[in-house]
Amino acid sequence: MRVVVAAVIEREDRRLLIGQRRRHGTSPLKWEFPGGKIEDGEAPEAALARELREELGVTVRKHAEIARVTHKYADTSEPLEIRFFAVEIADQAIVAKPFEQIAWVLPKELSDYDFLAANARLVANLATGCIKPKEILDIAKNL
Repeated sequence: MRVVVAAVIEREDRRLLIGQRRRHGTSPLKWEFPGGKIEDGEAPEAALARELREELGVTVRKHAEIARVTHKYADTSEPLEIRFFAVEIADQAIVAKPFEQIAWVLPKELSDYDFLAANARLVANLATGCIKPKEILDIAKNL
């Protein structure tokens, strides 16, 4: 099974960072949370930090796993496991290297975007307030 990590980054104004895939790549123009593949022998947290540095040019300050999803796309032979993390980043300018565009959106606005199918459950939980990334990070900090 291929395993990937994805970051749910929430600003102080509750807006979440999402990225739109490039028009000439796989799943063109679909929206997703930033992240990517875990390399052989790499811990998920290390992959998360590396992917966010490569994709957005940012440094992870805090993180906590908030969801795991297993999904099988019709055009692939093996299932995909996505580990979603609530992430706080250091204050830095974001450079959206692999994306067509990025957007900061309120959780209730997530349903206005055409997300990858594997993100559907998380998007619904974020939109309805069942998962609140900043609160989870605050709780994790105090443990």
